Amino acid sequence: MQEAILYPRYLRPRIVEALADSPVILLHGPRQCGKTTLARLVGDEAGFAYFTFDDDVQRAAAQADPVGYVADLPRRAVLDEVQRVPELFTSLKKAVDSRREPGRFILTGSANVLLLPKLADSLAGRMEILRLHPLSQAELAGEASGFLSMLFKTGFKSEKSGRRLGMALAERVAAGGYPAALARAKARRRMAWYRDYAETLIQRDILDLARISALDALPRLLTLVAGQTACLMNVSELAAPFQLSRPTIREYMTLLSRIFLLEELSSWHSNRMKRLVKTPKLHMGDTGLSCTLLGMDAESLWKDRVVYGKLLETFIYQELRRQASWEEETFAFSHFRDKDKVEVDIILESGGKVAGVEVKAASTVTSDDFKGLRKLQNAVQTRFTEGVVLYDGDAVAGFGDHLYAVPISSLWKARR
Repeated sequence: MQEAILYPRYLRPRIVEALADSPVILLHGPRQCGKTTLARLVGDEAGFAYFTFDDDVQRAAAQADPVGYVADLPRRAVLDEVQRVPELFTSLKKAVDSRREPGRFILTGSANVLLLPKLADSLAGRMEILRLHPLSQAELAGEASGFLSMLFKTGFKSEKSGRRLGMALAERVAAGGYPAALARAKARRRMAWYRDYAETLIQRDILDLARISALDALPRLLTLVAGQTACLMNVSELAAPFQLSRPTIREYMTLLSRIFLLEELSSWHSNRMKRLVKTPKLHMGDTGLSCTLLGMDAESLWKDRVVYGKLLETFIYQELRRQASWEEETFAFSHFRDKDKVEVDIILESGGKVAGVEVKAASTVTSDDFKGLRKLQNAVQTRFTEGVVLYDGDAVAGFGDHLYAVPISSLWKARR
């Protein structure tokens, strides 16, 4: 329970709110990101009993007689790692339909149920799905910065705000956001945790989802993806080192996505803009794991500016995703690049409004860094809220109408 005491989880109010009107809450996200701790904290306060399917006896009982198992459950129960017993979902649906009331079950899952349609469909209309990510920098700082609100509502203003982070930023990127890894004081020990974590996921969780022919290829594939994070997805390039077909490599990448180790960021599209690249971008789920797979600590990452630039983009993308997960508004994420290689790293859309974020590892910004954001602004016109270049500086500076250079530290530094 130590992780919950040390760090606030800003998704917690969303879970409590959902329990008031939804029969089933599914809290899903990668293993070891804090789901069990958070579900038990919320559940203990509301009188939920706790069962985990990592327990061999509980899992065997549920698999042998799912109807009887659900019938014997208390009125309110937390069911942990429910993806390990897919047989249970139909029985849960029947139990909810026979006694339709809010706050019946809190489920946690370490596989993305949205990518397992049969499971998601069985509880459609009865289940609210919430995503818990590894710890955000805002949670680690204990401060909700309000960055997304500034991006879509209040806007930015030129001011001295934040500070240059330098090597300390590379240390944040290399540390990642998993509570158990961050509990280890030494970088070498954190990396050992990430290595064990990746091996365990591939050896156990992947095999729970599918029987695959070349299990030994997955660690190598994941390392290749880590090196291509924040790049356009190129399946042929990823398949080249293996004696496996492109469809097989694509299938393996889907499996890695199901356990939240990687994500595909779709391309943005507009009728106003031609010659847009339609290829999605790849992003690793956490930069701490990425650095470990690449054998890089903060110092070596800081020295390799090409790799650092890619991992910093993923780090910021994941920070924005983590902050968006606890907001009441819904945010859609995409990227934009055209045939002339003009791009915006991250596009966010909410309530019909559009904002853009470009990431720069340097401590200076020029007008040329806003080329993609200006193109986006011209395309969406009045729907455009703000265009931001996040950089390692100490001041918010205006570069035109609704265009600002903003310190990266503003992502987790509360606005005073």
